[in-house]
Amino acid sequence: MLDAERGRPRPADDSDLAEIDLGLLLALEALLHERNVTRAASRLNIGQPALSARLNRLRQVFADPLFVPATSGRGVVPTARAVELQTELAAVLGKLRRMLEGPAVFDPARSQRTFVVAIHENPAVTLAPGLVARFAAKAERARLALVHPTRDVVDQLERGEIDLLVTGADRAHGELMQRPLFEDSFLSAQRKGHPHGNGLLDLDSFCALDHLLISADGGGFSGLVDDALAALGRSRRVAVSIQTYALAPIILAHSNCICTLPRRFLMRFAHELDLRPPPLDLPPARIVALWHPRNQDDKGHAWLRECLYQAAAA
Repeated sequence: MLDAERGRPRPADDSDLAEIDLGLLLALEALLHERNVTRAASRLNIGQPALSARLNRLRQVFADPLFVPATSGRGVVPTARAVELQTELAAVLGKLRRMLEGPAVFDPARSQRTFVVAIHENPAVTLAPGLVARFAAKAERARLALVHPTRDVVDQLERGEIDLLVTGADRAHGELMQRPLFEDSFLSAQRKGHPHGNGLLDLDSFCALDHLLISADGGGFSGLVDDALAALGRSRRVAVSIQTYALAPIILAHSNCICTLPRRFLMRFAHELDLRPPPLDLPPARIVALWHPRNQDDKGHAWLRECLYQAAAA
């Protein structure tokens, strides 16, 4: 929408709005999400020629190419103008979708809404069973997706692609709403029948043993315990580094490694492993729920948060 004589943007009026229909906005959303014309067309359940026609109309409306071919030859890349439109587009479509959901009163028993919670593996092991049980008991027709947080999770919250983020308090973001869920202390775990025995663990013995460490980013051999030991002028040998909590109990049960992890996680394996306090002070793990302010007054979102709070308190 340019001023033909001056070649610069002019204020939009009703005639400009008349050029845009919902199909164009959905096409723009699909292209921004998929970055691929074929996949975007499939997402909209239309043919690729039909989507190409919508893209041509969008280019005319916004007086911008919006998408250009990727240098790799696979997919398309949004222009600066398309990226600029993305946040406003998410807000507009979000409001339209909420209008179609019915009245403001949220009835979980009737809702067919899909909720998405981004949650790290450690709090997921603690919270997911209780959250899923409460969700399923009250919202039989709704759906719940638990996904691993990505680097752009804050943008996903803003775009409405994710409803809640459950993470450590140290990863809280100033622009997001938040509520503490729980604090967790640490225990050290080893296999039953470990050569060291299952008595109290002193610092010298702790440092002398081989350790298993969970590195969320993969391949790391240092973490919270190592920082605490360094403050005491001590160190340990991390013999094995893994990327997932699920492997830890299995490896511990079949090796002489020990591992120091959040108490709530390890207590689930108390019948398989010997657990005891580590011989050093570690700050508690603080877990919080984060969400975008746009969802603060959403009744369905508030219900989901309450389910999460109840699971954390159980």
